[in-house]
Amino acid sequence: MRTAMGVWRWRRNPLRRPTDLFEAWVAFAALVCVLLVAPAVGWAAGLQVDGTLQRAAREQRHERYLVPAVVVRSAPGAAADPSAQRQAPERTRIVASWTAPDGSRHEGTVPAAEEPPRAGDRFRIWTDIRGRLVGQPLDPSAASFHAGTAGLAAALTAAALAETVRRLVVRRLMHRRYMRLDRAWAAAWPDWGRAGAGS
Repeated sequence: MRTAMGVWRWRRNPLRRPTDLFEAWVAFAALVCVLLVAPAVGWAAGLQVDGTLQRAAREQRHERYLVPAVVVRSAPGAAADPSAQRQAPERTRIVASWTAPDGSRHEGTVPAAEEPPRAGDRFRIWTDIRGRLVGQPLDPSAASFHAGTAGLAAALTAAALAETVRRLVVRRLMHRRYMRLDRAWAAAWPDWGRAGAGS
């Protein structure tokens, strides 16, 4: 029905107002934005984010190393008060030792790989070349997923913006139509219904 009404606004008709035609063009422009511009914006944003994240993932894979570590002992304060453990269970922290890719030896507090940790257990941790603890490198598939999500969000935002602008323009047009109707009614009111006024 709305499509039929939109096509009707383009037809030559003595009842068609200039604002009807303008409203039809605004609706057409919004439709083009939603169907063509918004997907293009989403695609471009997704490609941009994917390129950035894939570069970051490659850099992280070259700068981070998975090295073997050995449990030395439980970390001081690991057996904290039991009420805190009931509220939010956390991984036990331990003191571990490891050798960095550059050959230097390190010892520090890290989360336990297994529960309960025992002295002498072996596990692996991520470090940089100097042996400082770092997070796991970004996975390329996770980077692609985040890029796709960003592209979808950009496309939806562009479509919502186009629809919002269309609604604001239509609202303004309706307001102007009502103002003109009020002025026409006010001009006709003094003679309306009066005998001999041609009604």
